[in-house]
Amino acid sequence: MDKYPDQKRAVQYLYPPIDPFDQRMLDVGDGHSVYMEQCGNPNGLPVVVLHGGPGGGCSPAMRRYFDPEVYRVILFDQRGCGRSRPNASVANNDTWALVRDIEQIRATLEIDDWIVFGGSWGATLSLIYAQSHPDRVLHLVLRGVFLATQSELDWFYGGGAGRFWPDIWQKFTAQIPEEEHGDLIAAYHKRLFSGDLMVETRCARAWAAWENALASMDSGGMTGESPGEYARAFARLENHYFVNRAFLDTDGQILKNMDRIAHIPGTIVQGRYDMICPPDAAWQLTARWPVAELKMINKAGHALSEPGISAELVREMDRLAQL
Repeated sequence: MDKYPDQKRAVQYLYPPIDPFDQRMLDVGDGHSVYMEQCGNPNGLPVVVLHGGPGGGCSPAMRRYFDPEVYRVILFDQRGCGRSRPNASVANNDTWALVRDIEQIRATLEIDDWIVFGGSWGATLSLIYAQSHPDRVLHLVLRGVFLATQSELDWFYGGGAGRFWPDIWQKFTAQIPEEEHGDLIAAYHKRLFSGDLMVETRCARAWAAWENALASMDSGGMTGESPGEYARAFARLENHYFVNRAFLDTDGQILKNMDRIAHIPGTIVQGRYDMICPPDAAWQLTARWPVAELKMINKAGHALSEPGISAELVREMDRLAQL
């Protein structure tokens, strides 16, 4: 029996809106300044939130998955997106720079270790950060697992997901001449980094629209047009990371390195009908992670805002608060 038969709006499961008690720009070097904020209990259990994309940025709603009496919640916009500057910049912007930024935030805030909470690309980054600094992670809470493998990129940008959404796929591929359809990531890369702002923005909106349309089961493939500045940062950063295979040394690197974090407890919340990050990745991850629990949400897609996913994440954070 489904736990969420009425599929009510996700907001009903969240804590009330809350304002940060600390907001700042952190100079992380390499010409980048990263926006960071803290909310909740300044003396509480620390949890760092890693947003998706790459390039998605954090939002006020992400503060609301945590009991503000219990948790010290740290959110930040990764390099090149959100309120971080320079916007849409891919210079000195790679996975390992982001891992260094996370460590700089932790050290700056004088936190010894923390819970790491991330979804989609945020789940990818959470796993890579934990494998790089296992002594700093108390627990991993992941949603919509993406392992940054070639097969996952092929699924979403090579026509797999398009077989379920042929009408939306046609809009995405229509931006690119048919002779370049064999590698749409590379084809979009040429246009997103063309130096022509109009071309970059038009293609960025098409790139973002393809992903946004498939994020939620309730969207029905319909999504509003993203603001130009947001879409350009999101699309350029995502494409930059995907062209470079997330800057990992080998395909499947995260799974191969799971022995490094096999002792760290984890919770994976996965939508059964996730069209962007299919559940197979979460299943494979759990098979190599003996102390992780996979919670499959039957009536859910990819988005953090899916009601069943939001409800389960809040429930899990409340459970961890009692440990």
